[in-house]
Amino acid sequence: MSAPESGTASQHYRRTLGTISLTAVGLGSIIGSGWLFGAERAARLAGPAAIIAWVIGAAVALTIALTYTELGSMFPKAGGMVRYGQYSHGSLTGYLAAWANWIAIVSVIPGEATASVQYMSSWHFSWAHHLYNGKELTGTGVALASVLLIGYFLLNWFAITLFAKTNTAITVFKVVVPTLTAGSLLLAHFDTHNLQDHGGFTPNGWSSVFTAVALSGIVWAYNGFQSPLNLAGEARNPGKSLPKAVISSILIALVIYIALQIAFLLAVPSHDLANGWGGLNYDSPLANLSMAWGLNWLAMLLYADAFISPTGTGMIYAATTSRMIQGVQENGQLPSIFGRVDPKTGIPRPALLLNLFIAFLFLAVFRGWGSLAEIVSVATVISYITGPVAVMALRRLAPDLKRPVKLRLMPVIAPVAMVFGSLVLYWARWPLTGKVIFLMAAGLPIWAWYELRKPWAEIKPHLKAGVWVIGYLLVMAAVSWAGSKDYGGHGYLPEGWDLLVVALIALAFYTWGVRSAWANPSLAQVRQELEDAAEADRAATADGRPGTDETAAASS
Repeated sequence: MSAPESGTASQHYRRTLGTISLTAVGLGSIIGSGWLFGAERAARLAGPAAIIAWVIGAAVALTIALTYTELGSMFPKAGGMVRYGQYSHGSLTGYLAAWANWIAIVSVIPGEATASVQYMSSWHFSWAHHLYNGKELTGTGVALASVLLIGYFLLNWFAITLFAKTNTAITVFKVVVPTLTAGSLLLAHFDTHNLQDHGGFTPNGWSSVFTAVALSGIVWAYNGFQSPLNLAGEARNPGKSLPKAVISSILIALVIYIALQIAFLLAVPSHDLANGWGGLNYDSPLANLSMAWGLNWLAMLLYADAFISPTGTGMIYAATTSRMIQGVQENGQLPSIFGRVDPKTGIPRPALLLNLFIAFLFLAVFRGWGSLAEIVSVATVISYITGPVAVMALRRLAPDLKRPVKLRLMPVIAPVAMVFGSLVLYWARWPLTGKVIFLMAAGLPIWAWYELRKPWAEIKPHLKAGVWVIGYLLVMAAVSWAGSKDYGGHGYLPEGWDLLVVALIALAFYTWGVRSAWANPSLAQVRQELEDAAEADRAATADGRPGTDETAAASS
C-alpha cells in the first residue's frame, strides 16, 4: 500500500459539472427504482399513511443533507462522503463511515438492475415470465441483470462529460414519466374510499408508518442526495452548486413521490384490497394498475422507463462509488491501484472494476428488489451518523477553514439530524438492524490490516477518537433487540418510551463524538491542500489569469 497521495489523483478530475448537471445527478439518483416499487411497498406497510412516511423521509434526508452540504463545500473532493469522518476523527471513524457508505451505495447498483428485470417479468411474453418467481430473480433473470450491470459501468468508462450529458437527458425523462404516471392514474380512477376503508388511514398503527420510512425504499430513494457530494471534485463551483443541487433534488423528488403515492392509493381496485393493504402483491405495481384501468399506453411507457430510470440511477452510482473507492484509497486504507485516475478521461477505472465485481456479488446473494432495499436502507442510515458529528467537530477543530456554506442553525440541525438518523435505524426493526450492524463490523479486518501494523503511539489517538462509533453501533443493536415488539424487539422497552430512549442515546453519542474529534494528520493534509489551492488562485489572479471560481464562471 502506498501512502495517501496528497490529492494527486484528484488533480486528474475535470471540473465540468455545473449546478444543473449536479441537480440532475441528485434527482437522477433519487428517482431510480424507488418510484417503481416504493409506493406499493409503503402502502403495504402503512396503508394510506404512506403519504406521511414520504414526508418524514424527506425531512430526515433534508436535515442530514444540510450537515453534508457544509462539509461538501469545505472539501470539494471526489468521493467526499467517505472523507469527512477521516478529517474530523482519524482513520477508525473515517473507515467505518466510508465502509457503511460504500456498502449502502454499491448495493444500489444491482438493486437498479434487479428492478428493471422484475418489471420486465410482467411483459406478455412467455420467456419474460421466467425472469422472476414472485420473490426473487431466477437464474435467467440474474443473467439479464448482470448484462445491465455491465452496461452501467461501460457508460462510466470513457469520460465524465459523456456521463453528464447522458445523465441529464435521462433525468429529464425520469421526471416526466413519474409525473405523467401520477396524473394519468388520478384521472383514470379516483376512489377516495381507499383512504377510509380497509382499516382506515393508519391500518397498522403509527409504528408501521415509521417502519415504512426505513424499509419500503424511502430511505433508499432519498439517499441519492449524496451523489452530487461524491462528485464534488468535478464541480465547477462547489460552494454554490453543491447545496443548491442537494436541496433542490430532495424537494423536487418529494413532490413527485407524494403525487405517485396518492395516485397509487386511489387507483388500487377495491377487490385487490380484500385482504387489506398488506395483501397487495404486484410484480410491476404501477404498470399493473395502468393495465387494470385500460391505460395500456402508460403500461408500455412504464415498461420502457423501468429500464431507463434504474439505468440512469445505476449509471450515477457506478460513477459515485468509483470516486468513493478512490477517496478511501487516499485515506490510506486500500491498495494504491484503486487511487489511479486515468489522466485522459478523468475516470478512476480500477475503482470502477472493483465496484463491478462487488455488484455482481450482491446480485448473486440478494436477488430481489425488496431484500436489497432493506440492506441499502439500514446501511445508509448508519453511514449518516458521522455527518452531523463531523460538521460540528470541525467547527471546533478548524474554525478558520473557509466554509462557503455555513448555516447559523447548524448547532441545532446537527443533533436533530443525529436523532432522526438513529430513529430511522431503530424503525428498521430487529433482527435486520443487528444483521446490518454485523455487516458493518465485517469490514474492520481491512482497516486492521493497514492500521494496526503502525506503532501504538501513532494508532492510539485514532482508536480513542473512533471508539464512540463502535459504542454507538453496539448500543443501538442492543436497544433494537430489547425494544418494542412493534419494531421487532423483545418488548423490554415499552412503545413510546423506546423512541425517547433512542433519542437520548443519539444525543449522548453525538456529544461524545463531537468532543472526541482531534486534529489528526488527514485534517492537516487537507488543510495544506486547501491553502495551496487558495495560493494558486491568488497567484493566478495577480498574473491576470482566471482562478478557480473565475474559470468556472467562464466555462459555464
